[in-house]
Amino acid sequence: MNNKDLESCSAKLSPETFLAFHISTMEKVTKDTYLVRFTLPGNSRLGLRPGQHLILRGVVDGLEIQRAYTPISPVTAEGYFDVLIKCYRTGLMSQYVESWRTGDTAFWRGPFGSFLYEPKKYGELLMLAAGTGLAPMVPILQSITDDEDDETFVTLVGCFKTFEGIYLKTFFQEQARFWNVQTFFVLSQEVSPEQLPWSYRDKTHFGRLGQELVAELVACCRRKPFTLVCGSPAFNEDMARCLLSAGLTEDSYFLF
Repeated sequence: MNNKDLESCSAKLSPETFLAFHISTMEKVTKDTYLVRFTLPGNSRLGLRPGQHLILRGVVDGLEIQRAYTPISPVTAEGYFDVLIKCYRTGLMSQYVESWRTGDTAFWRGPFGSFLYEPKKYGELLMLAAGTGLAPMVPILQSITDDEDDETFVTLVGCFKTFEGIYLKTFFQEQARFWNVQTFFVLSQEVSPEQLPWSYRDKTHFGRLGQELVAELVACCRRKPFTLVCGSPAFNEDMARCLLSAGLTEDSYFLF
C-alpha cells in the first residue's frame, strides 16, 4: 500500500486520498453479512450527506481492489460510522473483509454520490431496496424522521430472500412507528405467512417485487412519489422498467 496515498483519520475525508480508520466492532448480522463500526477521532462526524457512499480499498494476494459502500449510521453520528458489508464466497473484497479483526485498520475515501437528499423537496418518497441496497435508504429515512419539520411521507420496501435474512429489523420497527412512514417486505423464498411473527404478516408479500406490486405501491402513495431504487444492476433495471410502466417518468426516480 502506497503511504503517500494514505492519511491518518485525523485528516479530512477526501475523494482522492484514502484515510485510515480503526475497526471498533464487527458483528455478524446474518450468515454472510457484517455490521462493522469504524472509529472517528473525538466527537467528529464523517461529513457525508444522507445516501452518499465511500470507496473501500483492500489488498488480497498483492492485488488491489476497491468497492463502494454506503454508511448506514445517521449522518449526525459522532465518533463513529457503521457499514453493512455482504460477503460472497468467491469475492476478493469478501476475503479481505473476513480477515478483519477488531482493532484492524481499513482505508476509505469519499464522499461520492450524485443523489443529495434535500429536506421537504419531495412530498412522498418510495424506497425500493434489495438486500444491502437498503444501505442508502437508512440514513435518508433517519434524517427525515429526525427532523420534525420534514413531513415527507416515506414507503420503504425491503426485498430479501427469507425472514431470517432481513437486515436491521429493529430499525424497520422503530421507523414504522412514525406517522409518515410505512414499511413493507418482499420475501422471495418464503411461502407461508404462518411462519412469520404477527407484526409482519400484514406487510409482507411473497415472491419477487414485480410489475403488479410496484404499480400497487405507486397507486397507494398519497401523491406521485419520487422513487429511490438500490439493489443489484438487474434489480435496478427491472425496477426502472416497472416504474415507467406504472406511469412514473424518468426524472421521478433515482437508481443508486
